[in-house]
Amino acid sequence: MTVTIIIPTALRQHTDDEDELKLNARTVSDALKELVTSFPNLRRHLYSESGRLRNFINIYLNEEDIRYKEGESTALKDGDTLMIIPAIAGGAHAAADDEEQGEKVSFSSSEFARYSRHLIMPEVGLEGQSKLKSASVLIIGAGGLGTPSSTYLAAGVGRIGIVDFDTIEKSNLHRQVLYSEKDIGKGKAEIARQRLLEINPNVSVEVHKVRLDSTNALEILGSYDIIMDGTDNFPTRYLVNDACVLLGKPNVYASIFRFEGQASVFYAREGPCYRCLYPEPPPPGLVPSCAEGGVLGVLPGIMGSIQAVEAIDLILGKGKPLIGRLVLFDALDMTFKELKLRKNPNCLVCGPNATVTKLIDYEAFCGVEEGLGEELEVSPKALKGLIDDGREVVVLDVREPFEYEIAHLNNAKLIPLAQLAGRVNELDTARPIVVYCHTGQRSAQAVRFLNGLGFKKAKNLKGGIKAWGNEVDPTIQMY
Repeated sequence: MTVTIIIPTALRQHTDDEDELKLNARTVSDALKELVTSFPNLRRHLYSESGRLRNFINIYLNEEDIRYKEGESTALKDGDTLMIIPAIAGGAHAAADDEEQGEKVSFSSSEFARYSRHLIMPEVGLEGQSKLKSASVLIIGAGGLGTPSSTYLAAGVGRIGIVDFDTIEKSNLHRQVLYSEKDIGKGKAEIARQRLLEINPNVSVEVHKVRLDSTNALEILGSYDIIMDGTDNFPTRYLVNDACVLLGKPNVYASIFRFEGQASVFYAREGPCYRCLYPEPPPPGLVPSCAEGGVLGVLPGIMGSIQAVEAIDLILGKGKPLIGRLVLFDALDMTFKELKLRKNPNCLVCGPNATVTKLIDYEAFCGVEEGLGEELEVSPKALKGLIDDGREVVVLDVREPFEYEIAHLNNAKLIPLAQLAGRVNELDTARPIVVYCHTGQRSAQAVRFLNGLGFKKAKNLKGGIKAWGNEVDPTIQMY
């Protein structure tokens, strides 16, 4: 049987950049085995060490999850399409009825003029606009997804909350449309608040300049009707999901990577939650972040706008929200695909026998490791001192070739992290090695790996090439 396997962007570096492969197979298991035989680097991304398909990898056969068929034993027929979907962080649910809202919503003449194009739509009208003004939406992350979604929510949602403790960097500006050059170094949440009030002074914008964690999530999320997930890391994604399930809130989700985006509404009262789709997170470093893999500047604008539409539909109680559906967008091919999601009866947080009844340590759950420790790290200034003193030290760059072309340290040896296991014989255990990447995350993984193989003199450049540019060589090209 000839079948087609669609390879997501995050895994294409392991398939020689092929996005679509045709092969012969009778079952899903046969197809996957042939795939990893042809591309051995894929094996650790798809399968655990015990040989089981990883929980954060979903396989769809012609838009149907194989978990609800025969699993990997599902038979294939000629012309079938398999899609690999890895993890990347109806009804008026949000706005209460008028009698529950207390005072009846009123509008000034200025607001009537502002919302006139809504008011003349029969699907919105005065009643719908009143629902929007009475509703509240919390946006977690004022970055690529949070800035476009908040911009459109300011078109009438009465109360908008923003959770973000980060500051604005120049690398944010190509996609985070609320910010400008003059805002670099300032707090995202406060600048976002200022811009939204300039767009619409009639809305209330509240900022939470904190790191969301298990100690504050229920309190912060609890006072909003709808939660919008614009985060960029797995611990926060699982935290937001679990908090929404425990609080009974809809979680409007989107994620982005390079040219591809995902969107859904996880609402456990009516459909699946995020854990139903991805029961477990990927191991740290296995799925690259946007900071490592990049993202098309316009992509978060599209996906963030989808989030805003979903939030508004939920508030109005109109249309068919993305509950139980996952939308996949490919900006290169300009295609939208929709996959059905089902509630997992064994889900640990929203299933009938749930064991997650309170928020947990999500850093530990996602396997986020603590720092390497001073004995395994070198500061940029310390590395410069070694180089200036003429010490024999191998400087190892584990970024991708296109990153190396942008900027690299003199005489650095390039071995991308994904190739390190296969090229480790190019390194000498007896020589001191300083490993670096963009910000120090991938290189820390490399150092742990090398240390495990006996490279006891391998150390991590703390903060990566970005820290080198800030502390040692400001002329190096930053990105």
